[in-house]
Amino acid sequence: MKPHDLKLRRDKTNGQSALLHRPAEVAKILRCSEWWVKEQARKERIPFAWIGGSYRFTDEHIVEIVRLFERRPASGALPSREASVPGPNRSESSSPPPAQLRARRPRRSRNVDGRSSLAA
Repeated sequence: MKPHDLKLRRDKTNGQSALLHRPAEVAKILRCSEWWVKEQARKERIPFAWIGGSYRFTDEHIVEIVRLFERRPASGALPSREASVPGPNRSESSSPPPAQLRARRPRRSRNVDGRSSLAA
């Protein structure tokens, strides 16, 4: 039996076994990329265990990750109909129009005397 096949460990406090998940497994459960899971763990934004030089996650870690990134409405009531009505179009707003963009002159035509700026 190889060491990476040993995913189960015995929790001596209550006798239940806890499964340690790898980042790829957590990414599959959360439907995100493995890179995202590793990056969040590296920046210590999500709970993890550092075992054998790699990230490992328990079921409790996964539940906590979901709670950390959960978003709830500010109030318990459903949003009113007035809040879902879209605002005015950009053309109707009172803000000034954006600045007009202009193309730069080509670099070759910027040197009036025909010499490049590096040759000087």
